[in-house]
Amino acid sequence: MTDDQRFGLSRHVTLPGPLRLDGGVLLSPVDIAYETYGELAPDGANAILICHALTGDQYVASDHPITGKPGWWTRMVGPGKPIDPERHFIVCANVLGSCMGSSGPATVNPATGKPWGMSFPVITIRDMVRAQAMLLDHLGVDSLTVVGGSMGGMQALSWAATFPERVRKAVVIASTARHTAQNIAFHEVGRQAIMADPNWRNGDYYGGGDPPAAGLAVARMAAHITYLSEAGLTEKFCRRLQAREAKSFGFDADFQVESYLRHQGLSFTDRFDANSYLYITRAMDYFDLAEEHGGLLANAFKGKKTRFALVSFDTDWLYPTPESRAIVHALNAAGAAVSFVELNSPFGHDAFLLDSPELNRVVDGFLRAAA
Repeated sequence: MTDDQRFGLSRHVTLPGPLRLDGGVLLSPVDIAYETYGELAPDGANAILICHALTGDQYVASDHPITGKPGWWTRMVGPGKPIDPERHFIVCANVLGSCMGSSGPATVNPATGKPWGMSFPVITIRDMVRAQAMLLDHLGVDSLTVVGGSMGGMQALSWAATFPERVRKAVVIASTARHTAQNIAFHEVGRQAIMADPNWRNGDYYGGGDPPAAGLAVARMAAHITYLSEAGLTEKFCRRLQAREAKSFGFDADFQVESYLRHQGLSFTDRFDANSYLYITRAMDYFDLAEEHGGLLANAFKGKKTRFALVSFDTDWLYPTPESRAIVHALNAAGAAVSFVELNSPFGHDAFLLDSPELNRVVDGFLRAAA
């Protein structure tokens, strides 16, 4: 395979595997969709893996092929940005279980010639990381820096715990080392909304042209609320009515915030797969890094040489600052090198995706610092 085939935008590779999953299943082959930016240095020291969040994908700094919108982290990735293709070799892969080209419920099961649907094996965050490691082996990347926010931060932590000899630095933004009961509860509401949609048909809706869009839209609406802050919602919408002078005394979208959430839900169904939403949220709920290491989080980092930077936001109530502090305390207990900052933002959990000069400065400074 030539470099032109391996490096660039909209790449796809089928790796023979097998990939042993935490659930005991051997997955083979393994499809991975990915993008790269920049060139790998001769010594391989400039590789950065960007791990995306639940509803993200590999299109971190290029236009999305379905929506046409710019990449989801163009504020952080690009020429002159903290993660710069002029300085770095950047890799972003669609996670295992997702729906933008990597193996998941929407891809074809080679044994049947039909989409996997709900017969796709249940996956974990660590399974996603192992699949990414296979991709990096394919690309000739031995050591790297891992950067991620939200679920991407979970992957960054899992990378450092699973492949410590490969991870020089890890940047963990607005994330957590395990899901709380509240996190799991919100995800379960979304999953039940999808499965209650008559068009879900036990996950066997591919090819019928009628996916469970209504259920997926509700799931997205419920989750989207957790990404915002009360102050941000109040500032943006307050109790303002939507295109009307008075309440309708019905159940149309009277309030602007209702209209906004409905738009978020409906637009999401154009680019995401309902079964993938089930699988990825389940992987997030299963994530508990301490549980994977004898019940003590510090055990995940003992003896590791990875340098860590953790960032939280003061209005993030999905993964609030105490979650990041717990990780920092575990890293301190393990003797790991770690820096931490809580940033001010009115935007809640989504702050890491929005314009944040302070976040850019933190990430840029950490990446430029000597290892």
